[in-house]
Amino acid sequence: MTRPSLPALTVLVVDDEAPARNEVAWLLDQDDRVSRVLTASSGTAALAALEREQIDVVFSDIAMPGLDGMQLARVIRRFAERPQIVFVTAYDTHAVDAFDLDAVDYLMKPVRPERIGEAVRRCLASADRETRAPETDEGDETIPVELGGVTRFIPRSEIRWVQAQGDYARLHTPSGSHLVRIPLATLEDRWAEAGFVRIHRSTLVATRHISEVHNDGGRCTVVVDGNELQVSRRHTRALRTTLLRPRTDTVDG
Repeated sequence: MTRPSLPALTVLVVDDEAPARNEVAWLLDQDDRVSRVLTASSGTAALAALEREQIDVVFSDIAMPGLDGMQLARVIRRFAERPQIVFVTAYDTHAVDAFDLDAVDYLMKPVRPERIGEAVRRCLASADRETRAPETDEGDETIPVELGGVTRFIPRSEIRWVQAQGDYARLHTPSGSHLVRIPLATLEDRWAEAGFVRIHRSTLVATRHISEVHNDGGRCTVVVDGNELQVSRRHTRALRTTLLRPRTDTVDG
């Protein structure tokens, strides 16, 4: 059965600089997937608008006097029905913070029309995932990654394994690998409930994607997407216990 198409979005653009605010609002207004565009010149004005209107997505600048974009997003996270957040900024130093705040996208100024279009697509896709919650991973996070100078967000459910590289971590997905400035220990703690386990001091694996476990002369390895990864002696027993534990989050048939 074909699902009904998603409704057009009502968007709030927040920026203390009128030229930047008007440019983003104009670009959004050209998109057929956006039904209405509202604007606010501060974080405080944005909260007032959110009290009056039903907003689907907030496109917010970060560096603003008073209530800045990050603080605004933290307030919005406490809403019972919260709009999605897209950050629009001249700085690329807040991507990790955006990850913590579940932002859908992170746009760099000056904003190109195609990036606005991509952000709208991501918002609609995220809304679609919520309406199909039983078919997707509950609480699936998005992680900001740099691709050719553009910050994009990938779902955690696409990540097969993670390798530590100093204070950075390399995320391996079917489409390639991405280096992010997040320590492996942080991801291990954050993603434990999502089925990620440490198999080596430098490797974290999504157990659902382990297809084989090999034991050869006391040396244990796992196969993930055709890649053989070493399991350290220290982590072998814990991994076996995890893999043998009955899973309660899937239903056969």
